[in-house]
Amino acid sequence: MFTGIIEGVGRIRRREPRGGDLRLVVAVGTLPFADVALGESIAVNGVCLTVVGHDAESFVADVSVETLTRTTLDALAEGTAVNLERAMLPTTRFGGHVVAGHVDGTGTVAAVNVDARSQRWRFAAPRALLRYVAEKGSICVDGVSLTVNAVDDAGFEVNLVPHTLAHTAFGETAVGARVNLEVDLMARYAERLLATREGGA
Repeated sequence: MFTGIIEGVGRIRRREPRGGDLRLVVAVGTLPFADVALGESIAVNGVCLTVVGHDAESFVADVSVETLTRTTLDALAEGTAVNLERAMLPTTRFGGHVVAGHVDGTGTVAAVNVDARSQRWRFAAPRALLRYVAEKGSICVDGVSLTVNAVDDAGFEVNLVPHTLAHTAFGETAVGARVNLEVDLMARYAERLLATREGGA
């Protein structure tokens, strides 16, 4: 599990197609990394990946066909900046919201506007995902826990404060870019429970 509070910005160092899927080598950049262990989870732009190898400056992860289909990892070029977060510890401060690292789908940066010292970002998103997005609720965009300012049938808006822009890959994200979206975990489970209850009734 993750919190959506980015710990560092890294870069895609190398892409290695392997038997129909992909192996990524990710340079960790500013991510605290000294005690990394094989088998641990690291979220890369919000996608939970397993460390299968590492050195002092990078880690290796395999990306399945399912993940390539549902996320933007299939299109990230070598050198692209990525948001990184290591999995939660029992002692971790819970500063964001519950993030599983299981991306539901992708959206697109539709607009970026200045809003005092912040920026107001609008994302276009599939209607199938927008049903789970609520005003003043939480959403995870490229691994970043954000508060929804507004939502309609075509997309949603958030504010990015200066700290977020300076300490995430959003500083290099352009209008038109695809982003990974993970909706609030509780919304997904609430819908499933209600559907099961209605079916049983």
